[in-house]
Amino acid sequence: MKVMIVGAGKLGYKLAESMLNADIEVTIIEKNDEKLRTINDHLDVLAIPANGIEIEVLRELDIKSYDLLVAATGSDESNTIICSLAKKLGCKKTIARIRNPEYMHQLDFIKQEMGIDQIINPDLDTANEIVRYLLQDYTFATEDFAKGRVLIIDFNIKNMPAFTNKRISQLEGMDNLLILAIVRDGNIIVPNGNTMLYEDDTIHITGSRESINRLSKKLNFNMERHKIEKVMIFGGSKIGYYLAQKLADLHIKVSIIEKDSQRCKYLSETLNNVLVVEGDGTDMNLLEEEGLQYMDAFIGATDYDEANLLMSLMAKNIGVNKTIAKISRPNYVQIIDKLEMGVAVNPIDIAASNILKVIRGGKVVSVSLLLGGQAEVTEIIASQDSPIVGKRLADAGIPKGIIIGAVVHKGKVIIPNGDTIIRHGDRIIIFCESYNMPSLEVFTKPRGRGILSELWNN
Repeated sequence: MKVMIVGAGKLGYKLAESMLNADIEVTIIEKNDEKLRTINDHLDVLAIPANGIEIEVLRELDIKSYDLLVAATGSDESNTIICSLAKKLGCKKTIARIRNPEYMHQLDFIKQEMGIDQIINPDLDTANEIVRYLLQDYTFATEDFAKGRVLIIDFNIKNMPAFTNKRISQLEGMDNLLILAIVRDGNIIVPNGNTMLYEDDTIHITGSRESINRLSKKLNFNMERHKIEKVMIFGGSKIGYYLAQKLADLHIKVSIIEKDSQRCKYLSETLNNVLVVEGDGTDMNLLEEEGLQYMDAFIGATDYDEANLLMSLMAKNIGVNKTIAKISRPNYVQIIDKLEMGVAVNPIDIAASNILKVIRGGKVVSVSLLLGGQAEVTEIIASQDSPIVGKRLADAGIPKGIIIGAVVHKGKVIIPNGDTIIRHGDRIIIFCESYNMPSLEVFTKPRGRGILSELWNN
């Protein structure tokens, strides 16, 4: 497969990085010299210093030979035009990043008239992810798969005697649960029964929703249902806008703290039933005057990771039940659990996951990047011609480093073992470290055909 990425910003870089270990030929077009140097220094891809909106550049690169073009420049309008030109010049599929709220009601028209196959909006997708977290029962991070039947939770085991200084085989109450991965000092460990757990480890556990509920009660996690009625958003960014709009539609009282007066004016004119407060969101006196201590949730949604993390931590310390920080720097992911501040969301990872799902095709239901992309959890629907269908997992030749975390067969969640047999139509939740992605492709490869081309053509 050949993929062209126009724009080497955070999203373009993350996409290229995520494709390195797959059977994908990546070309990046970028006109900024500094960004090009970063790409050339760190990624083994073809980097072209050019403007992707120029027809001659696309022709010289033989755009008609590419399976996909992703337009991820900083301009919605440029991304739209680039995709349209690429499609007219023969590129098979195109994806455009469009973030402006003013375009959201025109997306179907834009796709149809401009020849764009898919539009992604990282800010809107992030707002949707935050809403999902706010409305769930848990106060810790979770991801759901198989239409909500399977959960993956992660939490730091500090001060948890049920886990610390024990081997995984010694843990009690883990029936129908599986520890997929351990994060220790910023690195992912794929465990086995003899793996020791230590203080400050963060563990990723998968199981059915019911099994996760039982574990939560056993560990005395806060399972009391807190109805979300009042939310404070720090920052009137695009994420803050989309989030406020969605929460207000759910009849939740929303306050936005934003220091830019022009942005405040825009927010107050375009958002209904939302209180917009002009002021410095890092001023605790202001936040307390606006009732922070009485909020059910606080979201740091500015363009500054440090401010989002700090104020989310402050909100947690004064008793706000759910706190969320928007971050974009991958190195900050490693300190989130140690801060015990709630949940962090990364729009770049969310957007990259959605694009990777498109690239891998119809049999891939979802892709979730863990720890800034060090690992992936992929949900796949088993096809009839998959080499593992009808075999015991012990006999299926599953590559080392691949973990099948759960199988959903006829609505029932199964934590598999060597005797488990995968059937056609089963949903499979697979954990894989990013460096081992070629093994995942071999594992999911239909008999006699390449996985990416087969899925893409579907």
